[in-house]
Amino acid sequence: MTAPDAQAEEKRRRFEEVALPFLRAIHTVAWRLTHDAEESRDLVQETYLRAYRTFDAFRAGTNCKAWLLTILYSIFVNRYRKKRRQPLAISIEELEKQFPSRLESAGPSDRLSGRLWSDREVEEALAALPEDFRAAVLLVDIEELSYEEAATALACPVGTVRSRLFRARKALFVALQDYARRAGYREPTGMP
Repeated sequence: MTAPDAQAEEKRRRFEEVALPFLRAIHTVAWRLTHDAEESRDLVQETYLRAYRTFDAFRAGTNCKAWLLTILYSIFVNRYRKKRRQPLAISIEELEKQFPSRLESAGPSDRLSGRLWSDREVEEALAALPEDFRAAVLLVDIEELSYEEAATALACPVGTVRSRLFRARKALFVALQDYARRAGYREPTGMP
């Protein structure tokens, strides 16, 4: 094996050892950002591809999960901005195909039909948050990054992360009050 081949093999081995254990967490965040299975898979694939290409820049001993989430969020934001600049193009055939399924899914919510809370209610509350707030909640509250790591991933000051979290938690508190009562949580003394 030549020296470049040995170096490439060592890089691949280190990458698999350090980065691949976070694949599930990265995919979960991607899905929660996109709410689309195919798009989230593409986002994860591009995240890992970019991470592998730039793995030499990763500092051993630092938080690999935070590094991967920074890459993921950067790709997500760039795609989001690109989509906003492009007009929506959908064929008549596709529209006709989607219309009946959209009517069916527009039925009464779980709450109105008498069913108790499901993960969907929490996901809907999370999805209803503005993208900046949702990203802060996903990184800090769900993926358990520090405020500093989340600030790096979101490319904003720590104070901005704290502000977004405060507002997001407040919105989630309001949106999920009925669920909390049904689930038997005691009435809190105040909002976050």
